[in-house]
Amino acid sequence: MVRALEDIIVNTTPSSDSVEMSFLQLYMESIQDLLAPEKINIPIVEDAKTGEVSVPGATVVKIQDLDHFLQLLQIGEANRLAANTKLNTESSRSHAILMVNIRKSVKNDEETDSSFQEKDSKTDRHGNQMPIVRKSKLLIVDLAGSERIDKSGSEGRLLEEAKFINLSLTSLGKCINALAENSPHIPTRDSKLTRLLRDSFGGSARTSLIITIGPSSRHYPETTSTIMFGQRAMKIVNTVKLREEFDYENLCRKLETQVEHLTVEVDRQQKFRANDRMAMEKKLRECQKSFTEAERSIVARSEVLEKENSRLVSDMEKLLEELNFQKQQINSMKNENLKLESDLKNNKLLEKENGRLKLELENVLKDIIRDKNHKKFLQDEVARLEMSLKHSKQQQSENSSYQKVLAENTQMYEKKITDLMKQLQDERARSESAEQQLELMKEQLPGLQELMQHHQKEASMYQKELADTTLMYEEKIAQLEQQLKEEHARVENAKEQLHAIEEQFTDHETSTKIQREKESDALRSKLEEMHHLYEPTVKELQALKTEYQALLSEKIELHDELHNVRQTLLMEEKQRKAAENELFNIKKFVPESEDGFEEKKSYVKQYTPSRSFNMHRSTESRERIFAHQNTMSKIIEEVGVQKIISLLSSVDLDVQIHAVKVVANLAAEDSNQEKIVQEGGLDALLMLLQSSQNATILRVASGAIANLAMNEMNQGLISSKGGAQLLANTAVKTEDAQTLRMVAGAIANLCGNEKLHTKLREDGAVKALLEMARSGNIEVIAQVARGLANFAKCESRGTIQGHRKGRSTLMEDGVLKWLTTNSNNTSSSTRRHIELALCHLAQNEGNARDFVSSGALDEIIRISNESSREDIRNLAKKTLKLSSTFKAQIKA
Repeated sequence: MVRALEDIIVNTTPSSDSVEMSFLQLYMESIQDLLAPEKINIPIVEDAKTGEVSVPGATVVKIQDLDHFLQLLQIGEANRLAANTKLNTESSRSHAILMVNIRKSVKNDEETDSSFQEKDSKTDRHGNQMPIVRKSKLLIVDLAGSERIDKSGSEGRLLEEAKFINLSLTSLGKCINALAENSPHIPTRDSKLTRLLRDSFGGSARTSLIITIGPSSRHYPETTSTIMFGQRAMKIVNTVKLREEFDYENLCRKLETQVEHLTVEVDRQQKFRANDRMAMEKKLRECQKSFTEAERSIVARSEVLEKENSRLVSDMEKLLEELNFQKQQINSMKNENLKLESDLKNNKLLEKENGRLKLELENVLKDIIRDKNHKKFLQDEVARLEMSLKHSKQQQSENSSYQKVLAENTQMYEKKITDLMKQLQDERARSESAEQQLELMKEQLPGLQELMQHHQKEASMYQKELADTTLMYEEKIAQLEQQLKEEHARVENAKEQLHAIEEQFTDHETSTKIQREKESDALRSKLEEMHHLYEPTVKELQALKTEYQALLSEKIELHDELHNVRQTLLMEEKQRKAAENELFNIKKFVPESEDGFEEKKSYVKQYTPSRSFNMHRSTESRERIFAHQNTMSKIIEEVGVQKIISLLSSVDLDVQIHAVKVVANLAAEDSNQEKIVQEGGLDALLMLLQSSQNATILRVASGAIANLAMNEMNQGLISSKGGAQLLANTAVKTEDAQTLRMVAGAIANLCGNEKLHTKLREDGAVKALLEMARSGNIEVIAQVARGLANFAKCESRGTIQGHRKGRSTLMEDGVLKWLTTNSNNTSSSTRRHIELALCHLAQNEGNARDFVSSGALDEIIRISNESSREDIRNLAKKTLKLSSTFKAQIKA
């Protein structure tokens, strides 16, 4: 499967081709989805026109790359049903079907052998090349092997599964026989397997059939029938047909992408114009804001000047009135002075008065002089106002220059508008070409006509919107011209403010000169310091150069070391390949489906003191035992136990799985167990239990530990290394019935060693046994019953020998209740173990009260009368006779 998908992915391109897969299993004539286990009983649909068979309810996944396929394959394999039989540790209970659908586009220059696609049919009526797609379907079927019930030992559910497997394989054989004999009727509807594979035999597909046989003489009849089956299948002749058709979906997708590209282009142009409009509006808002601010400042300044002017006018009027009043006073004083001069001669008092008047006149003259100075101040103010009028005339001349600048700006905006009009014309030309393409698309695909009309309407709307936006921009440009004129006045005001700033700048320059002189002095001092520091820096630079050369030499040494590491990695890669080759040699000797490794080693010596209470050996033929022993001996001779155990720590999961299977089969023989333990095989198996998450590895590793636990010395090692606790943890984290059976078998073997009882209870192994019984699986319950029987037997032996007293520790774990509940189990082996466990627990006088209170005494009485085994009946009767508590209770 992996190699086929790798070849397909290499020969396809992800951009134009698609590879989709479904993974199914046919289990008891029911199609189930391995990628979605909740989908069961999926129906098969047959196309009435083409006759093509499909499974529409199955999950279809598009494969991205080989890693993605490997993940899906691993998920499907994990969901596939398998069971442990006498012939196979992982016997497939269903047929696995991988369905891969491939769509590959055919290039224009590629020649095809199909008759219905000629050169004229590859082009439409306009001469355009039509895309062609080639469809293929790959079916890879892993058929479950046919079973002989007497050899596989299947019973219960496994027996029903074997019936359906043989039924579907028989139907497949009938169809192949009918095709080989050219029969007019092919019974493809007898089974769902033959319905799914109808095209593979006698259809339009290339078909390959791989049959597998066993070299053992024990399987001679199956080998013969399998070879005859393949020989008949070789007579079938298939007629291969190439499935090619026009890829209307790809063409439609291309047209849709073109339409989407055009709509994106239109949206981009629209966003570009919207951005321009937003920028212009932002500039307009800024101009308006600056204009309103300038207008407010001008209005405020004009109001201040008007108030100042009115105040000066009123002051001048007051001064004129005071001057006129003072002139009148002076004239009157002159007249009085003449009179006083005439009277001075006659009257000295009048002279004194005259002197006083002179002093007053001097004061008045001083006031007049002061008034003249004030008049000069007014004249200066008038001169200043005249200067401001001259400045306003100059500003008018500057306004004319700003108008010229405005005219140049208008010309620039007109050029931009012409450029925009050219762009609009280009866009209109593009839209016309797009309309021509759309007309061709309409002729090819009538279903797209309405969509094209809708886009044409939108294009006309966009053109109208563009015309409206151009008109709006022209109006805004005119408004901008007006705003520029108004802004001119604000610029004049700014010039006045600049003049004031220049005066401040001159003052600032004088202050900065002083600061610069100070900074120059500081820089000189810093330069002197840098000069002093120059020499040590040169020395440091030389030291750094030497360090750099040393680092270069270290780099060369590291490069050499890296080269050596690469060489060692290559050597390790060669060793890994050699290990894989050794594993391949192992696979030659050990079949892919290993026989049941746990059942190859029987739980013998049921009542001997050195061995635990175990199940009876399954009846195997001598030929099979000898063949198995020869195979294992060849593996040990050619590969070696140490190399096989080293493969348990391999990074490759498949290598690990095969290595664990080989170790498990080796552990089934007593002669190999010591070598496995000495070479670290037990430690490696316990490490796999602790670290691995793979269900197969956990199952097989537990079985291998179960085989090693048959030896009393190995039991102590397993317990001391924490094996019981690891087995209990494995039972908690898995739900697979076969894994639970292996774990329960291993713990059951450890329960046969009385020295380990305390450790087993501390590690939770006894509780794990009872928890595993809740799975409901018959085989798991049988192993649980066997473990409890071993535990109880060791306790009863210790009680009889006198080195153990008191109530059984199993009573605290609720074992007695479980035994009485399951004592009527349908399985004979399970019932036998439970009866033995009850009898051994009843031999301890400390447990008598528990037996009476729980009703287990009735079960002992029933066993003594109804048990199918005579030895168990005798043991129950002996227990009833020896216990005084039981005698008194029976009498009562």
